[in-house]
Amino acid sequence: MLKLIRENKLLFRRIFLIILDALMINVCAFMAILIRFDFSFNSIPTHYLDAVLEYAPWNTVITILIFYCCRLYHSLWKYASIDEVTNVLIGCILAAVAQYIGIHVMKLHVPRSYYPLSMVFLIGGVVGTRFLYRFIRLLSQRYHGAKKSRIMIIGAGEAANVIIREIAVSQYVDGVVVCVIDDNRSKVGRYIQGVKIIGTRQKIVEAARKYEITDIIIAMPSASRKEIRSILEICKETNCTLKILPGLYQLINEEVSVSRLRTVEIEDLLGREPVRIDAREVSDFLRGKVVMVTGGGGSIGSELCRQIASFHPAKLIIIDIYENNAYYIQQELKKRYPKMDLEVLIASVRNTNRMDQIFDKYRPEFVYHAAAHKHVPLMEDSPNEAIKNNVGGTLKLVKAADKYGVKRFIFISSDKAVNPTNIMGASKRICEMIIQSFNRRSQTEFVAVRFGNVLGSNGSVIPLFKQQIMNGGPVTVTHPDIIRYFMTIPEAVSLVLQAGVYAHGGEIFVLDMGEPVKIADLAKNLIRLSGFIPDKDIRIVYTGLRPGEKLYEELLMEEEGLKETNNNRIFVGEPIIFDDDVFIEAVENLDYIAKQECKEIREEVKKLVTTYDYKEAGSN
Repeated sequence: MLKLIRENKLLFRRIFLIILDALMINVCAFMAILIRFDFSFNSIPTHYLDAVLEYAPWNTVITILIFYCCRLYHSLWKYASIDEVTNVLIGCILAAVAQYIGIHVMKLHVPRSYYPLSMVFLIGGVVGTRFLYRFIRLLSQRYHGAKKSRIMIIGAGEAANVIIREIAVSQYVDGVVVCVIDDNRSKVGRYIQGVKIIGTRQKIVEAARKYEITDIIIAMPSASRKEIRSILEICKETNCTLKILPGLYQLINEEVSVSRLRTVEIEDLLGREPVRIDAREVSDFLRGKVVMVTGGGGSIGSELCRQIASFHPAKLIIIDIYENNAYYIQQELKKRYPKMDLEVLIASVRNTNRMDQIFDKYRPEFVYHAAAHKHVPLMEDSPNEAIKNNVGGTLKLVKAADKYGVKRFIFISSDKAVNPTNIMGASKRICEMIIQSFNRRSQTEFVAVRFGNVLGSNGSVIPLFKQQIMNGGPVTVTHPDIIRYFMTIPEAVSLVLQAGVYAHGGEIFVLDMGEPVKIADLAKNLIRLSGFIPDKDIRIVYTGLRPGEKLYEELLMEEEGLKETNNNRIFVGEPIIFDDDVFIEAVENLDYIAKQECKEIREEVKKLVTTYDYKEAGSN
């Protein structure tokens, strides 16, 4: 029997409500006649009582049918809102009208006050029965600690209202909202869904201790990133789990819900306003064009492919040497853009014949070159591989672009190319020079885009720190004073696309990375965001600078100069003049000796990149 009830839970619940309503309808009818005669049963005239009893079966059936048509047996009342209450009111009013008509048709007689009284009692009874369970459940959660998590919400707007309501009725959120914080002092002392607004952000830490808060939800979708960062800095002192509602567009689309909450990420703590690009310019630039992306399966390359695909190119060609990476981005794009003309090819940019074959067949108009070895310590151990892939591969690709009439070639560079202390950075600097050299001798417009570290990219510190925290620590930082520039992958890629629009050839575009971040602070913030206390729950260990690593990165060489563009996050470094023929010959020789596994490859690189200071990093 119990199994049958569990399998048909909704059906049995509906039957129970119908029986309950049937009882309620008759009780309300009797109460209406009883209150008319001051609760004196003996004072009720017999013909009035007989009329109520005679009409009772009809009243019950007709009212239940009306309730059914008003969908009172279809709603999940634990999620009930104003719509369900409105349906109850409509149903009860219609039932009262039907009762008035029915009693007169049957030529029965009741007091005139009977009709409004029975309707009022019916409304109260129906609403009461449906909300009684919900009310008892809420009281139990709030005052008896039925749920584990104790939640503070920051922001007393509509988003908070929706989230509090959802948490209250959810079977899946193991928590109860106990207080709300808002900087609007006029709201302090008021209530949202029965939860008190206890003060401004200055109360966060105190309230977290007082109310034993375990989780904090930031429900401020319209707040700036700077404001969010300020609040997060305070919240970090509480050691509570932090979650945040994404953004204003969720409110506009009426998509605010508990399911939209996400864990606070490290980029939230950077506090920078979102990157803005001219989407129309980029769309006009890429729409209907044949576009190639090398290294399209990597962290930067795959995001390039995603964003390029959104602008509807005529064809998107993805080149990658790693088949797994290529497969994943291929499947993602096929699902998202099923009608897009997509080619995914496994190939090495170091293979001249393969590149010639691909360029000859597909004739790309725009090439985004993101294929590269970029892991600094690993390249220090294998310097010839850095030259073969980064320099040799770029040289072969540039030659193919020139040969087959590519309109614009955009090379993805790095801040490590500026005054490099590692072979990876030096290889990127040589590639920038290749770009500038070929731009002076080719119809193709060759440009480079230089930026710093991107959050979450392959080989970056963020995934490493997260894994170390997951393993219980320690978190390893090379030096307490080391700083880096950071940007999210989508931000960096969108600026790369915008820079590609601005290009005329020969430029090195430099992206504004915002304020530099201390890696030690980054580690501490990640530990706090994971619910731990730095150097108490999770230790931070300083391991010393790795080979080729600098304390700080630079984005621009002094001799390059700096010019503004229409985007305040993109700047242009002017081309540097050098002897192109001599340089290209030297690069070809460098690629050749790298293939011979030259032991003095760093000395040879130094001849081309005079600012390369590898000895300081102890790379020998």
